[in-house]
Amino acid sequence: MSDLPACPECSSPYTYEDGIQYVCPECGHEWSGEASVDNDDALEVRDANGNPLADGDSVTVIKDLKVKGSSLVVKVGTKVKNIRLVEGDHDIDCKVDGVGPMKLKSEFVKKA
Repeated sequence: MSDLPACPECSSPYTYEDGIQYVCPECGHEWSGEASVDNDDALEVRDANGNPLADGDSVTVIKDLKVKGSSLVVKVGTKVKNIRLVEGDHDIDCKVDGVGPMKLKSEFVKKA
């Protein structure tokens, strides 16, 4: 048995060493041998359909959302670009065109 770690991206057991890095032949992912493989503290946020979201993704609003403290409404189908994931009840920090900066819940968006 090989004592090499499995690929952190696709979990493939067929990794190999290339100098000081590990390489996965199945997905092509490369990572440092010194890097920690476990990402237990990584924030995992999923959209309404269960797709994982990451910083910089674009999402589409799936429900009319009233903006608290104003008469504005973020309409269904509004595309929000370059989101940032944060911890808390509202786990998406973004800037909506025509509304400004706001926080959204991931359950009301889908990955675009």
